[in-house]
Formats: sequence, C-alpha cells, structure tokens
Amino acid sequence: MTDDDIGWLDMGELARRIRAREVSATEVAQAMLRRIERHDPTLRAYALVTPELALGQARDADAALARGEATGPLHGVPIAVKDLCWTRGVRTAAGTVVHRDFVPEVDGTVVRRLREAGAVLLGKLQMTEAAFSAHHPQVTPPRNPWNHDAWTGSSSSGSGVAVAAALTHGAIGSDTGGSIRFPSAACGVTGLKPTWGRVSRFGAFELAASLDHLGPMCRSAADCGRMLGAIAGADADDPTALPVPVPDYLAGDTHSLAGVRIGIDEAWTSDRVEPEVVAALHAALEVLRRLGAVPVAVRMPPTDPVVAAWRPICAAEAALAHDATFPSRRDEYGPMLAGVLDAGRALSALDYQRALLVRADFTGRMNALMTGVDLLLMPAMPLAGASLERITDLRRDPDHRIWLQRFSAPSDMTGQPTITLPAGLSQAGLPVAVQLVGAALREDLLVRAGRAVQAVTDWHLQRPAQACAGR
Repeated sequence: MTDDDIGWLDMGELARRIRAREVSATEVAQAMLRRIERHDPTLRAYALVTPELALGQARDADAALARGEATGPLHGVPIAVKDLCWTRGVRTAAGTVVHRDFVPEVDGTVVRRLREAGAVLLGKLQMTEAAFSAHHPQVTPPRNPWNHDAWTGSSSSGSGVAVAAALTHGAIGSDTGGSIRFPSAACGVTGLKPTWGRVSRFGAFELAASLDHLGPMCRSAADCGRMLGAIAGADADDPTALPVPVPDYLAGDTHSLAGVRIGIDEAWTSDRVEPEVVAALHAALEVLRRLGAVPVAVRMPPTDPVVAAWRPICAAEAALAHDATFPSRRDEYGPMLAGVLDAGRALSALDYQRALLVRADFTGRMNALMTGVDLLLMPAMPLAGASLERITDLRRDPDHRIWLQRFSAPSDMTGQPTITLPAGLSQAGLPVAVQLVGAALREDLLVRAGRAVQAVTDWHLQRPAQACAGR
C-alpha cells in the first residue's frame, strides 16, 4: 500500500489489516508521518508532531502482536489530539502563548485511554487560543484543505483539517459552543459531541467547565463510535464523569431505522439559514425516511435567549479558568480572549444568575421535547461554508454569535449529545453538514443513525483536492 492508501483507510479496516499482519503498525506510522511532512507545512493542522513517540508506540504495538497480544480496538491506529489534552512529557499549549512552555507530568484521561486502546499518537493539533473563537495573533491558523481561503471552524480547527486531509485517522476535539460541530461541518468530517460527563475532562485545559465536552472527529460515524467507546466512562480523576456503563457503540441495526422518530422544526431550521443548508437538510431527511425513520413535526423552544445566555456563562467560567494568569499576564493574551475574560470578571452575580435561569428553563423545555422524539434533525451551522473574509466581517456584528451558534450552543447548554454528518457540497465546493441531536446518553442511537445514513450515501466519502494526491 502507498502512503495515501494507508492514510485514507477507515479505522476499522486499518485495525483489521494491522491485526492480520498485512501491514505493520510501524509502517503505518511511518506512512502517516510522511503524509504530515508532505502536507502539513501548507495546512498547518499540527501544533506539534511527535514522531519519536509515534514510532515508539507503533513498535510496541508490533511487538505485542508478535506475542499474540492486542491491546485494544485501536491497536496500531494513528490518532492525534487537540492541543488542550495533556500529554505526559509533551508540550501542551492549548493554542496560547501564556502556556506555551507547559509540559504535563501525566496524561489526561482521554489520552491515557486512547493509549490503552492501542492508538498511536502522531501529535498535538492546532487550536484557537484556549479554545475560544480566535487564534492567538502569534499562532498560524490551520488552512482548510477544501479551499485555503475558507474558514476551518473553531476552535478544533486543526482536528478538522487533519482528519479531512488524512493526516490522522481520528482526532479529539472539544466543544463548548460549537467547536466540534463547526470544524466538522467546515472541513467535511463527522464529529460526535457526547453528553456532558460522558467523557472525562481530567487533563484538558478548561474554557468553561460546565460547557466543555471532549469528543471524537473522524471520517465516519463508525470511527467516531469506535473512538468514543475507547474514551468514555467514569473516571476517579473527574467526579463529573458519569458513572454509567459504556455500551458498544458499533452494535445495532444500521440497515434500517424503522420506527426511529426524527423531530424537525421546519420553520426554525430554515429561518435565517442559507438555502444550500436547507436543501441539504431536506435531502438528509429524505434519506432518513427511506431508512424507515418517522419524521415528527416539532416546535423548538426559542433558542436566541439561551444562546445569548451562553456568553456570560462561558465568560465567567473562562475568567475563573484563567484566574492564575489573567489579568496579571495580560500582554500574553490575544485581544479576543482577553475581551471575554474581562467580560467574565466584570459580570455581576445577578446577571450570572439570570443566565443560569435561562439555561435551566431551556434545558427543561428540551427534556420535555425529547420525550416525543428519539432524535432531532437540524443544521450543524446556518451557513454553507464561509470564506475567512466573511467570518471576519461577521465578527464585526455584535449579534453575529447568536445567529452563528443558534444550532450549536443550545446543546452545550443542555449537555445533550450530537453527531455532525457531511451532507454534500455547496456550489462553491465547500462542505455542507447537518446534525442529529439526541437525549442524554443516546450516543448509541446517534452513531447507529449516522452509520445508517453513511451506508447509503457517499457524502462523507468526498475528499478535498488538497492532500488527496495518489487517490
């Protein structure tokens, strides 16, 4: 197999070939490191590549197989993690300057569990500053492999780019207001935001503790389920990690979704949404209907208030997360993050409580809505790709965040799980995506539905021209 053949294999097939000794884990790691060397100087997905660590872990995987042992479902499979995940002995900067010299003494739980599942760590993926919405001025942002002038999403920008360009077989992203959904949608990959607490946050830099979610970003729903199965579960180091069993996310019938109730609010999902996104949503609904799912008309609770409440909650929690270094080291912060931290520190207790009550009210309304459906179908974001210039212009509008986050921030506020699925390409050739939202801990149904859709469509198989040489 060529380096490109290896790069584009899905995780399950790659793991099978490694176990069958058709290719060694070392050969796979070497191929992926060569792809990174070839493409990443342009794409800039990686904050740090770890070739020695990757090759050492790959050799260990080969030695284990030679002894007749396999360490787990990701044995020998190359992955990369967003640079907010602590990695023992490896610099972990979280897209910041203020933490650029931080070298953890322990692995974060997600990194440890990936290692225990047999994964090989290729490196740390670039991200916005401290996982808020803009890259630090001293950081070179990743470039979208579909179009270098297109937005990569935030803040798991490097994760989206690396997966889309086959510079890793899977990645860890984080989502506080949409940062698994946005880069998955912008880069044409599949992203799974788990239920809050389904995945331990120990050993991950905080943006906003009660909103942060860690989850997988891959090229298929099956691979997302495979990664989630490796990282989910209770954790003694994180008391907020839910003490409930982890199911087999690859179980269940993917040939039929008979009887699965798909809620959709036709008015809400088309209001202030670009026509190409609405068309993709209708196409996805038709696929779900052909698979046996039952569309159910629903009415979403108003989302603008809860998206507006997201910002003060995020700002206050971020201010606490950075209390040791801000404002004492303000000159090391970028202007956008500094502005958020200032806002958080200035927030009154009354305004914070007002936002919490909006969050609680909306969560209750969503819980009631979910009693009548199994999943909700909605856009991942209201636009069909975007140029960097357009995103810059949008940020000049003080109300842009309520529009941009209307399909993402609400499920961070409720903690509900979501899966983002590629749903075609815009006329400009940029990816368009939809998302399914489930009730708490229904990642199994989200993965099943995603796999079913991807079994009968090829949206997730589309590849960007950049980094696809040799296919």
